[in-house]
Amino acid sequence: MNELITGNKLIASLVLIAMAWVIRWLAIRHLGQRPNGDDEQPKRWINTVKNLTNLVIAVGLIIIWLSEIRYMALSIAAFAVALVVATREFIQCFLGSLYIASNRTFVIGDWIKVGSNYGEVARSDWFSTTLLEIDMDNLSYGYTGKSLSIPNHQFVGGTVQNLNFMRRYISHSFAITREADINVFDAKAYILEKANEYCAPFQEVAQRYTGLIEKRLGIQIEGTSPSVRISTSNIGKNIFTITIFCPTQEAVNIEQQLTEDFMAFWYAELSRLKKEKEKEKEKEKESKKAELVDPTTGGTS
Repeated sequence: MNELITGNKLIASLVLIAMAWVIRWLAIRHLGQRPNGDDEQPKRWINTVKNLTNLVIAVGLIIIWLSEIRYMALSIAAFAVALVVATREFIQCFLGSLYIASNRTFVIGDWIKVGSNYGEVARSDWFSTTLLEIDMDNLSYGYTGKSLSIPNHQFVGGTVQNLNFMRRYISHSFAITREADINVFDAKAYILEKANEYCAPFQEVAQRYTGLIEKRLGIQIEGTSPSVRISTSNIGKNIFTITIFCPTQEAVNIEQQLTEDFMAFWYAELSRLKKEKEKEKEKEKESKKAELVDPTTGGTS
């Protein structure tokens, strides 16, 4: 009799798992056929379907095998203590997932920072969150090709920064250090003119995007116009800190263009100053020769 009951429960368990997986496969296939573009909604629905089917399977198996689970435990108290001790990390991760869902700290597709790790949220389940790592240290804002699996309990005890507004536009700053051998204010005016030229095509969109961020976050953001700040290092070199508000994918390209323009201007100014100095030296030599010539006889004095 017990073998018959156990056999029926085993069949019921297999049927439950098979039905759940078929429904999951059909739902994911249907959502996957929808066009994505910049809309992350299909990815979020696919992630939700996966989590719901896993939950249904887990709850269904517990209900089917509840009597066996009860008989296997020596006592409710001993079983609870053993379960908590054995699954402490899993319980913490599960509570972390509830914390994420209740606070809506992030959703699928958001850029976040956890500890020293930057990444785009690719998947989130009851126990862990998978990030596609983004290179923020070198300010390239591109994917590194690595994925990070972070236990959900780290989101409860640590700080999570949501960087989602940096996905499309970003305030990008970089510095150029040179010797103090030309007029730095001429260089500042030139590089500021070039920065405005490169940022002009998307300036209007950037202003609208900044207004959207200010409205959602309730903060005041600095203007979208490029800026150049001049400072000096502790060894007397000039530092040009350039800040531009631009599309995230264009930040590195614009930085390289501005650096190339700056270097070309710098060396052109050095060449011009060098030629002027050479002309001044030639004039000094000619004046000295003229002073050595006798004005009455035409000979040397």
